[in-house]
Parts: sequence; structure tokens; C-alpha cells
Amino acid sequence: MTRTAADLLPLRGAELCVHCGFCLQACPTYLALDDENDSPRGRIVLMKALAEGAIASNDPDARRHLDRCLGCRGCETACPSGVPYGQLLEQTRERLTTGRPLPLVARTILFVFARPRLLGMVMFGARMFRATGMPALLARVPGRLGFAMAMLASTARPQRAYPAADPDGGRGTVAILDGCVMEGLFTSINRATEHVLDVNGYLRVAAHGQRCCGALHAHAGDAALARALARANIAAFEKSGAQFVCTNSAGCGAAMKEYSQLLRDDPEWHNRAAAFGARVRDVSELLAVAGPRTAGSLPGAPTVTYDAPCHLQHGQHVTIPPLTVLAAMSQLTLIPLTDSDQCCGSAGIYNLIEPELSDQVLAPKLAHIAASGAAIVATGNPGCLMQIGAGLARSGSPATARHPVELLAEAYRKS
Repeated sequence: MTRTAADLLPLRGAELCVHCGFCLQACPTYLALDDENDSPRGRIVLMKALAEGAIASNDPDARRHLDRCLGCRGCETACPSGVPYGQLLEQTRERLTTGRPLPLVARTILFVFARPRLLGMVMFGARMFRATGMPALLARVPGRLGFAMAMLASTARPQRAYPAADPDGGRGTVAILDGCVMEGLFTSINRATEHVLDVNGYLRVAAHGQRCCGALHAHAGDAALARALARANIAAFEKSGAQFVCTNSAGCGAAMKEYSQLLRDDPEWHNRAAAFGARVRDVSELLAVAGPRTAGSLPGAPTVTYDAPCHLQHGQHVTIPPLTVLAAMSQLTLIPLTDSDQCCGSAGIYNLIEPELSDQVLAPKLAHIAASGAAIVATGNPGCLMQIGAGLARSGSPATARHPVELLAEAYRKS
């Protein structure tokens, strides 16, 4: 059998795993399935065996256990040895995709997201369909179709007009990643992001030519396309001249901060990727540095609980800034959420290709939200907003999922 370039990639970091087991209780799929092969340390054993040729790359059992991984990286936070599990998973999936194509659903989604015009048409169609109210009705249908419709329905937001602000740029210049799903389905969150940055003294500049961040492609193993998208974004944001690159999507932020790892073997782009990654900030990080400016309360002084997006807490290690954003609103009651550091089961396109296991992972999250009694679940990632929002709607919960900057922008508007 001819070995490809991907087959020859070294599995960097696997040797750090000492199989201590600290990762087990941090792994959603291990907790759901109680199978060592579906734990981080079990999967590392499989990854090493695949890299060394002890297991064939087309072994169905090995692939099934690796495909089941959410890539939430909760194990990285729990690991005392610093195993870079997310990088190992992406390296292995890149190796595996050379011998077997991705599922049709995954290939279709990745194809669309890499093509701006096609993506724009798809998102426009999704918004038009959402406006008919049909997704909300079809959300009651059992199974994958019903959940997909519930996710689309959960993206609906009232369009807000924000008062003009006159930022002096004292906090620096910032270029915002529009994002694929954020601009396509959560347009109002992008407008809210712009408003809160203006209010807090950041001067916005445009980054023309930006593309999909490539996170979905890298996680799925399509590393070649992920690298192409990364290069396009680095070039676009370099031309913007912005001091900071802002994202309101945890998954996008984690991917962009790690472009240097994705382009580690590209001598022309590696250093540029490292410099780019150092400028990337989650919107909550920028707001926390600025204060943020305090705001009045939201109508009804709601109870809010915060669910940490995996790629914000475990991927970017950003934990306090989102809470700082929520604390800027007076008379808002923040309620702790049990196991807020556990994955909700969204994981990019995981909930579309592994729907049953995704539902199993989501179930305890919904139970904890119900126990909290909060009216709003705040979380800073589009996948989490859709996954939790759909789960809440289908369970009959009156709670809603909102992005923290949505709440802050609304409080500023009311003020």
C-alpha cells in the first residue's frame, strides 16, 4: 500500500499521556457510553496504533470510536500532563480521511462553507424558510429532521436598531470575523457585537476578503482546505491593519488562535500565523479589558445562567471575561450552572452526523438548566446556541439561549 504524506505525519504529543485517568470524568462520550475506547486515553491508544500501523486505517471499530469524539477538549483542561488532545485528534482524522471519504452530510456541509457565494445563497434560503414559521412547527417532528428544524428556529432574533456611538479608538482598532453561521443566521448578534465594541471605545475597521475560519474542516480531517482558508484569513486581517481580530464564536476563535499549529509545516506561513493568532480575541476578552461599561438592567431583571462553550473554556482558556460581561448589567441575577464546563453535544456538525449520541450528551445539560430555574442560558458560540436552544424548545422549557453580547447590547439600548 502506498503511504501518503498524511500517513507520514508524526503523532506529536501522544507520548505525554500516562493513562492516569483524570480525563475520564471530563469526557462526555465516556460518561454516556462507559466504554474505555470512547475515552480520551483509550482513543490515544487507538491513535498511536493507527500511526504505527498496528491497526489498519480502514479498521471500522477504531474509526467508530474516533468518529464518536466530540473534540470538546475537556480532557485537556483535566490532564495534568499537558497532552494536546485536540491536535492529536485533528492529526489522526487528517490521516484517516486520506483512506476513506467523510460521510456525505459532512462533505456537503464542508463544501458549502468553503464557498462564500454558495454559502450566502444557502443562508439566505435558510433565513427565508425560517421566516415562514415552518421550522418552529416542524421542530415537533421526532428524530433528526425535527431537531434540525428546532436548531434553525432557535436562531430567530428580533432585529434591533442601536443608537449611534462615537468610539474614540482609545481601546485600539479591531476587525471582526463575520463568521459563517453568525452572519448567516445570527445576524443580530453580529450587529450587537459591533455596538458593544463601539460603546466600549474600540474603533472598528473592515477586513475584506475574510473567509470561513476553517474550524469545521480541521475538526473533520479536511486539513488541506482548512489551511487554505487559514491563509486567506491571515492575509485579509493583515491588510486590515487592525490591532485586534475579534470573534464572537468560540469555535472560530479557538481555530484562529491555533493557526500556527495548523500551518506548523508551512515555513512561509507559520510565523505569520503565530503573529495573527496573538491578535485574536474573543469579544468577551476585549470587553473585559475595557471594563466593560456598565449598563442598565434588562426588562424584568431576568435570571441568567452561563454555559461555557467548550472551545472558549478548554480551547482558549477564557473563563472569567464572559462572566464580567454579564456582571456589567445591573439587576441581572446570575445563577451557577452545574457542570457548565461539560459539552452540550453540538461540536460543529457532530449533532448532524452523530445525532443519537449528541442527544445523550445534551440530556444532562438540559436537566441542569431546568434545575437552575434560569430564564436565559447565556453562551458564546453559535453551535451551542442552536443545540441548547433546540433542546430547550423540544423539551417544552420556557428558557431561551442567548449570546452574552446580545444581552449587553440590549441593556445599552434600554439605557
